[in-house]
Amino acid sequence: MTPSVPETCDLLIEAGFVVPVEPHAVVLEDHAVAVRDGVIVAVLPQAEARARFAPRETVSRPEAALIPGLVNAHTHNPMTLLRGVADDLPLMVWLQQHIWPVEAAVIGPEFVADGTTLAIAEMLRGGTTCANENYFFPDAQAAVYKKYGFRALVGAPVIDFPTAWARSDDEYFDRAGELHDQWRDDPLVSTAFAPHAPYTVSDANFERVRMLADQLDVPVHLHTHETAQEIADSLTQYGQRPLARLDRLGLVNDRLIAVHMTQLTEGEIHLCAERGVSVVHCPESNLKLASGFCPACALARAGVNLAIGTDGCASNNDLDMFSENRTAAILAKAVANDATALDAATTLRAATLGGARALGFGERIGSIEAGKQADLVLVDLSALETQPLHHVLSQLIYATGRHQVSDVWIAGKPKLRGRVLVDMDPDALVANARQWRDRIRHHHPA
Repeated sequence: MTPSVPETCDLLIEAGFVVPVEPHAVVLEDHAVAVRDGVIVAVLPQAEARARFAPRETVSRPEAALIPGLVNAHTHNPMTLLRGVADDLPLMVWLQQHIWPVEAAVIGPEFVADGTTLAIAEMLRGGTTCANENYFFPDAQAAVYKKYGFRALVGAPVIDFPTAWARSDDEYFDRAGELHDQWRDDPLVSTAFAPHAPYTVSDANFERVRMLADQLDVPVHLHTHETAQEIADSLTQYGQRPLARLDRLGLVNDRLIAVHMTQLTEGEIHLCAERGVSVVHCPESNLKLASGFCPACALARAGVNLAIGTDGCASNNDLDMFSENRTAAILAKAVANDATALDAATTLRAATLGGARALGFGERIGSIEAGKQADLVLVDLSALETQPLHHVLSQLIYATGRHQVSDVWIAGKPKLRGRVLVDMDPDALVANARQWRDRIRHHHPA
């Protein structure tokens, strides 16, 4: 009998534990993942993998867990350069009296590109491989994400007042159309509409967003029901809660990525489930700004697709999805008054496949399955802080820090090897961040 010739593959990752996310809550011990042309071709026991494949490269980590790349489902990544500028303030004071004036002074393509670059480095070192971006100059953001091979959904902003990005309603929509045309066929960078919030976008502009989102088949990324004040103001101005107003305008559907959602009635939770809305839970930002608590457990149990995001570095103040996941899980228990709420497996799912589905990327990423893109992260669990290892999923959510991420791939390309960034210079990033600090301090003395 002729021995079978091994299949070639580009990469074989052998891990002590593979956590595929789909199927749910499964941990595969001593398994391997084979990658060819940026795509996962097989998930199988290591002995079988060694017999079947002749890989160009093998990465063997017997004490690590291999997880899908984390999806940060709501970010303002250029705001890494505003980290710590105006802390310990309520949302509207923080936004109107500090953040917006500083942005008006420094914002432009250079600020956005440099802030996005710093964010990519931070995210990669923390096991995040995809971001849902919501900020001005999305063209500059998209170019930087593409340059570093980072996966992103980039939102085209819509807001009812002039900014450095656009001076009029028509210009916001014209520029959104240009952005979509430029990136619509890109394998890594896609676009969405990012109307800022119900309190800064008119009915007419929301109707334009809805019509174009339907026509172009893109998501709508929106801060929604973030604070009690937002609800009160909407009732005064429109006689409706924001979600009811959005529903009247045709936006409550499976394109809607509703961010924060701290103020929800039971009826609104069921409406989101019925319509296929994705909700992005940003617990640390909501806690820090005292905005309220998203009923994450009630949403998940109602069947709403739940994702997790850090928000921007000016209100968190980091892009640490491991920290965010832990906070999401423990806060959900307190809010639901139920220790079983948002268990470890459900939390990891929200941070991976839930985020991928929210962004419209669910067929491509978010789980370790044959046919999906190889957006993969190795997490070293050998450190004394994560020993003894009784339950891998529990350890990943409740005891693991981002400093334990050792290796990261996006579409099969290495981005972090043994904690070292592959094509980014940390010293240059730090030096650049410091010169931005000096420029910002000129406009906003500490």
